[in-house]
Amino acid sequence: MSPTTAKRALRDPDKLTAETLARVQAAIEELHYEPDVRAGSLRGGQSRTVGLVVASIVEPFFAQFARAAARHLKAADYTLIVSENEYSAHLELPELRRLYGQRVAAIMLRPGYGEESREYLERLRDRGLFILEFDYAPDGSDFPSVVLDHAGCMREAVAYLHGLGHTRIAALGTYDPEVHPEDRSRTFPQAMRDRGLNVPPEYGRVVLLTEDTAYDLTHELLALPTPPTALIALTGTQAIGAFRAIRERGLCLPGDLSLLTFDNYPWTALVDPPITVIEQPVEAMAEAAAHAVLRALEGGFDASSTTTPQHAVFPGRLIVRGSCAPPRVPSLALTL
Repeated sequence: MSPTTAKRALRDPDKLTAETLARVQAAIEELHYEPDVRAGSLRGGQSRTVGLVVASIVEPFFAQFARAAARHLKAADYTLIVSENEYSAHLELPELRRLYGQRVAAIMLRPGYGEESREYLERLRDRGLFILEFDYAPDGSDFPSVVLDHAGCMREAVAYLHGLGHTRIAALGTYDPEVHPEDRSRTFPQAMRDRGLNVPPEYGRVVLLTEDTAYDLTHELLALPTPPTALIALTGTQAIGAFRAIRERGLCLPGDLSLLTFDNYPWTALVDPPITVIEQPVEAMAEAAAHAVLRALEGGFDASSTTTPQHAVFPGRLIVRGSCAPPRVPSLALTL
């Protein structure tokens, strides 16, 4: 089979006979062949582009990460190409294919949930492409990574609220190995048990990390016969949904309810009362990720190396503001 026939099958399949097209497609599938859309421009030189796959382009954490990473890469004469997987490995796979088709020099990836892209990622590494995961590293992943100390931060959040006297605490998202397999929600029940507390089954919901799901979940939790007295939002965008629902129900922070969130987004310091947050060192994390990529590219990445990859874990910072206080004690009249 000639290269011309293979190219024609990809570009003009209607110009081939059905039998020839079937043979070409079978060969493409067997060999995992993918077209190089930039081959002509790259002959004689290495690509100066790096791919960045974020989970959500509307989540400020990822926007800030992308801007900081791009700044460091630009200083080394690299350009950043940004893509999105919406927290889904299924949606991630075609984005990875597009980036590889652009012949990026490396990929910084916020992995989506699921296994659909794992085999392809390993294949890319075998082809010599450097891949670094950030914000979330799936269980068993052996790619280099840059992440927050999610578990430590969640334990600190629970400890702070419990120290104020809260025993009925709910996180806006329950761990699920397929839908929501990240360490903040996974750590929450254990952090509660470590303090002699439990998470009522009715507080558990498996949800996506979005404003709308957090809004709906907050309404559901606050409508329970025994609602939580404190909420922990897993992202700053979730906190927006929770804040909206709390205001719509006519409740006041922190008198009626305490709210603590991950991510120190600008709005959290501007509302009344300002929101207590766990701040991620986004700039430092992005710098570490960009420098790891540059070291791999400039030093030559060896995909066959058995050296243990680097895993950088960054601490968060609890910033206490006005949205958390001891839970309201029921009046004597209500207890009689």
